[in-house]
Amino acid sequence: MAGEALALYVSVPVAAFREPYAREYLTTLACPPPATVYGMLLSIAGEQRRMTHAGAEVAVALLSAPARSTVIRTSWRLKSLGVPAGLGANKRPDYQELLTDVRLAVWIRTSEAERAERPLVERVRAAVDGEESPERFGGLALGESTHLVDEVRRLRPGDPMEGRLLVRDPAGDLALPVWVDHVGSAGTRWGQYRLVTGRLDGVLPDEAWSRIEPPV
Repeated sequence: MAGEALALYVSVPVAAFREPYAREYLTTLACPPPATVYGMLLSIAGEQRRMTHAGAEVAVALLSAPARSTVIRTSWRLKSLGVPAGLGANKRPDYQELLTDVRLAVWIRTSEAERAERPLVERVRAAVDGEESPERFGGLALGESTHLVDEVRRLRPGDPMEGRLLVRDPAGDLALPVWVDHVGSAGTRWGQYRLVTGRLDGVLPDEAWSRIEPPV
């Protein structure tokens, strides 16, 4: 059985959610994948091991319409062994899309698949409410480490309650990672999604929830 959900408001001034197969031109997805949201929640709780809360469930909705822009940046690569990193053939220009003014509603709940003695939703709730101060490293980011979260708190009745909800749909136009294999790609689990505009103050449909766990 799924547990009671915790609803959060998250704002990020500048962010990018890189398209999985983007290369020289780093296009961004319109919203963060479930795996990216899970990583942020682990960071809030101060948890370094992803498997600790495998089985937790998350949902996400866009509350804003982020502006899209493009920047050029220098990307380091290993092309020539005789040249230091970031010099000569070991650097190249890349274009990257950025999103400005990203505001999200994020929900988290436990499930029967989450085996942690203390569910992630409880740890995140305690951290957001100021009851605990978890030990963690660096600033809280959503995606890349430079894309820092400006605000995270409970979702309030006065917050915008209409937006674009991410829902699972086999015919959807968004292929998003639910669990990422950081060593290779064989262990990455994907889901097919679409964004649906509507009210967010009711009970979320089952299709809005993503269970974060590796492939069986």
